[in-house]
Amino acid sequence: MRNYSLTLVLRQSLNEANRKKLLETVKDFVKGAKFTKEDAWGEKQLAYPIKREVSGFYQNFIFETDGSLPADLEKRINANEDVLRHLLLRNLDTKEKAPAKQSSRKRAKN
Repeated sequence: MRNYSLTLVLRQSLNEANRKKLLETVKDFVKGAKFTKEDAWGEKQLAYPIKREVSGFYQNFIFETDGSLPADLEKRINANEDVLRHLLLRNLDTKEKAPAKQSSRKRAKN
């Protein structure tokens, strides 16, 4: 299983019904995924205006999937004008973590 975290920043001007519909649409993009956690972080001020919006609604999803993500997932998310920004991260479990690189430097003998 691969674990992912998806954070979305949505237009603040969306009403509750349209926001829920949009979030369900985004969840449908990842078919077969098991959503383990959904957090609505609420409305927050943006550091700078994005698409003439000064604040946005933050939503976070944590999900896991057996297969890989659709190749066009980010393209679909970006296609929606109500999504200001998104961040998709793959969370590595302790089992999946890559081994630490070992130093290959050798000390010179004097």
